[in-house]
Amino acid sequence: MTRYCAFFASMNVGGNRLKMEDLRHALEREDIEDVETVVASGNVLFSFDDRPSDGMAEMLAFVVEDYFGFSTFAAVRTADEVRAAIKDNPFRADGDEQQVHTHFLERQPDPAQFNVMMAAYEGRGDEKIALGDRCLHIDYVDGVGRSKLTSAFMERKLDCRGTARNMRSLQRILDKMEEQS
Repeated sequence: MTRYCAFFASMNVGGNRLKMEDLRHALEREDIEDVETVVASGNVLFSFDDRPSDGMAEMLAFVVEDYFGFSTFAAVRTADEVRAAIKDNPFRADGDEQQVHTHFLERQPDPAQFNVMMAAYEGRGDEKIALGDRCLHIDYVDGVGRSKLTSAFMERKLDCRGTARNMRSLQRILDKMEEQS
């Protein structure tokens, strides 16, 4: 069976507090196998026989809403896709591993939409941004908390939901995924 990671958005931030143990149990009750959480911010490893359809992300988000009462989004990726999200990030070598992020998207944005987003953000901050494969690579040079480059802004401009993880977290997740391979 292939190992996957579901990266949940808006989990354990704001009012959406959730114990990872509770999330794990909810997913196991839905017959998802080998469920394991990594870090307390909504990273769930699981095994699945085939490549999950796009419907897998929606099903995972539905389970969270059904069991815990809040809306979320999940980006589902294989170990190879997580490895590529790290390797292909053009800012990882020179940036701080806690400030350099991969922002996983629900689909590949149109390059024209990406250009519109970049133009709308011009002059608002020092972040470095690059388009990747169903993701954005971002170096939040001055820190995520100070940035005006918010998930809501990116979602509006790209018409696409997403969720971000820094390089340190992604490496921990990938290491965990590879332990199971």
